[in-house]
Amino acid sequence: MNERRSEVDVHSRVWIQPARVSNIKSFSGLLIFLLLASSSGLLFGQTKQDLLTLDTLKKLSMEELLSIEVISVSKRAEKLTEAASAIQVITDEDIRRSGATSIPEALRLATNLHVAQKNSHDWAISARGFNTDLANKLLVLIDGRTVYTPLFSGIFWDRQDYLLEDIERIEVISGPGGTLWGANAVNGVINIITKKVSDTQGLYVEGGVGTQLRGSTGMRYGAQLGENVSLRVYGKYFDRDESVFPDGEAASDSWRMGQGGFRMDSKSSEKNEFTIQGDYYNGQANLSVGGKSDQRGGNILGRWSHIFSENSEMRLQVYYDRTFLKQDVAESRTNDNSIVLSPAGSLQDDLNTYDLDFQHSLRLGGHHHFVWGLGYRYTHDEVKNAPGLAFTPTVLDRNLFSVFMQDELSLSDNLSFTVGSKVEHNDYTGFEYEPSVRLQWNLISKQLLWTAVSRAVRMPSRIDRHIRIPTPGFAPIVENLLVGGANFRSETLIAYEIGHRMQVGTKLTSSLSGFYHVYDRVRSTSQSPPDQYGLTFPLFYENNLEGETYGFEWRLTYQVADWWRMSGGYMLLREDIRVEPGKEDFNQALNETADPRNQFSIRSFINLSHSVEVYGGFRFVDSFQYNNGGVPGTVPHYSEFDVKLAWFPRKNLEVSVTGQNLLNAHHTEYVISSPNPRADVERSFYVKVAFQR
Repeated sequence: MNERRSEVDVHSRVWIQPARVSNIKSFSGLLIFLLLASSSGLLFGQTKQDLLTLDTLKKLSMEELLSIEVISVSKRAEKLTEAASAIQVITDEDIRRSGATSIPEALRLATNLHVAQKNSHDWAISARGFNTDLANKLLVLIDGRTVYTPLFSGIFWDRQDYLLEDIERIEVISGPGGTLWGANAVNGVINIITKKVSDTQGLYVEGGVGTQLRGSTGMRYGAQLGENVSLRVYGKYFDRDESVFPDGEAASDSWRMGQGGFRMDSKSSEKNEFTIQGDYYNGQANLSVGGKSDQRGGNILGRWSHIFSENSEMRLQVYYDRTFLKQDVAESRTNDNSIVLSPAGSLQDDLNTYDLDFQHSLRLGGHHHFVWGLGYRYTHDEVKNAPGLAFTPTVLDRNLFSVFMQDELSLSDNLSFTVGSKVEHNDYTGFEYEPSVRLQWNLISKQLLWTAVSRAVRMPSRIDRHIRIPTPGFAPIVENLLVGGANFRSETLIAYEIGHRMQVGTKLTSSLSGFYHVYDRVRSTSQSPPDQYGLTFPLFYENNLEGETYGFEWRLTYQVADWWRMSGGYMLLREDIRVEPGKEDFNQALNETADPRNQFSIRSFINLSHSVEVYGGFRFVDSFQYNNGGVPGTVPHYSEFDVKLAWFPRKNLEVSVTGQNLLNAHHTEYVISSPNPRADVERSFYVKVAFQR
């Protein structure tokens, strides 16, 4: 049984193997209708004020870029320059000019994230470390709807999609956000915010072909239904080619997916705004280990915002989300192939989520800005187990209650103090507390110094408590290789942060933040006492790891000239995660971290003329270790360069060519724990036409 050690090495390899997606045969249509439609003047769905022409881009000042309002730091609108947090904003224009074709690709523009592509359809994304196969310390929201899965408290990135043209901005916070956002907002928060319908009027169509993104098309139409009511509908489809193995052979992991949805905004009065929106997706992908994965789901969300007075406003939001996954699980054997531990099969997961959230913002006495709220979430999860991967019980209902309060106290004209906490009650561990204190000092005009101390928790998931890796072919000697920990508790973090943000003149901005994180009760894997055969199975989960991480994140933006803007960033991360004294971990504290020590990037946005623009982006990612069967494996460092050339023959027509990963024929960004084969990311090119009217 020792030969099976690499396959047992925990959740990652056993679960993420089921998370690969299917080798779909290429779809044939190559979107020629876009060119026909553009020549007939029928397309493109934005008004003149919505479409940023090159003339407009040349006039954008640094102050205008920094006047963007964000909501993720304090759950209320505030200028980016006044947000006391390690926050970065990816604007809609950043996304368009970079040539990103998916949300994970767009997230590369944030220099405070580690973004690694695993294969054609899977990504590893995290802030401040713990970017493992089952990264579980990052909270992601799309228009206020949380998208992490209670199966492992992480994100299925292959399900998170949207028409990128309709994303207004992505707010990326590195550092804990549990006080406002709750459990799992441990190392960061990503808040994806789409545009209001009023900003997306008319018809928009895009399409393209390429070497890796073999084909894609998207369309959106926005219209006024009445004086105060507007509606937007959209649809998109793509087909991605397979990645390759290190030897250049095809990895058989191609992927295709379609998605559509709508949003309706209504402003019945100056004090009342209503939004209802929904999405549906259906996709299929091949698994490099054999088999395929089918996934589909949908959601519908309603939100009401009401202004009581200039000092008081509230928001009520409710949504329903359903996701379905059917994933093939390959046959499992000992390394010498002598014993079939479990036959092939498929795992199915059907998750229904109901969520209610209320918040109220109130200014009191001129010195207090008080925000409080209540929340309730109910999940109903049904699993159909595979022979080699199971969850017990197969049907599980869970409730999550929460209340939060935060008060920002103005101590003087340039000094403020914020204190708050969120209290949650979950069905696994009962009450959890996530307090924080924050001090903000506006040193001089356009300079901000802040510091914070916060506590955050990562509550147990289905994997932590309920997973089983059965071995029917080896029973009754060993019935399960791995089981969940019946007493698994929440992981905890105490975070110490300090940051500085400034604007120098009208051309230069800088943001620097440092952090020291202390983790306790981090997930570990223990062995059972030896049985009559001397075997120590099943393995089970406990909370036997502890440790610290520290480092800093720096970002600089420089307006070289009216027609040329540059930005860059550097991130340093040091980790010391270890087994607590007197305890054990089967994986020697290797299974919860897979993070580079150094990352560096620099990007250039150039307007060559009134009709031509160029983007170039260079990134360096340091080598890092991962768990390779209980011993360290290494993902080598790499450097890559992306470029996009865009031509505007008409003000509402864009023709572009994007090249990604141009420095290497293919390179490794991440290694999924064995027995999954390593897949490399290839050099790729993509031609796109976009037109709006």
